Amino acid sequence: MNSRLLRALLVGVSMTASVASYAQSSDAQTSAGMSSGPTTTSKKATPADKALAKSVRRALSKAQGFDVSGVFVRARSGAVTLSGTVKSGDQIQQAEDITKSVQGVTSVTNKLTLFHGGNG
Repeated sequence: MNSRLLRALLVGVSMTASVASYAQSSDAQTSAGMSSGPTTTSKKATPADKALAKSVRRALSKAQGFDVSGVFVRARSGAVTLSGTVKSGDQIQQAEDITKSVQGVTSVTNKLTLFHGGNG
C-alpha cells in the first residue's frame, strides 16, 4: 500500500515539474525577446488592421454575385488572410483578386474552401 502511494506521489510530482519547466522555458524565451512563432508581429489587430479588414469585406460584398456571408477577413500590417467558405470554386479566386485590388493590401493568403452544405 505504501509503495503504491509513493509511486502515485512521484508520478504527480514529476508531471507537475515537467509542466512547470515547460511554462518557464516559454516565458524565458518571450522575455528574452525570442518568439515561439515564425514572425514577431503582434497578434492583436490595430485600428489600421481593422479598417483594412473592413475595406476588404466591403469590397467583397459589392462584387456582383459574391456571397460574403461565410467569409472571414483578417488583416495584419497589410497581410490579409481569407478563410471560411464560398458556394462556388470561381468565388475562391474572385475573392483573392478583389482583395488584392484593395488599397493597403500587401499580400493575400487564401484559405477559402467550398461550402458543401449539410452537417458533414
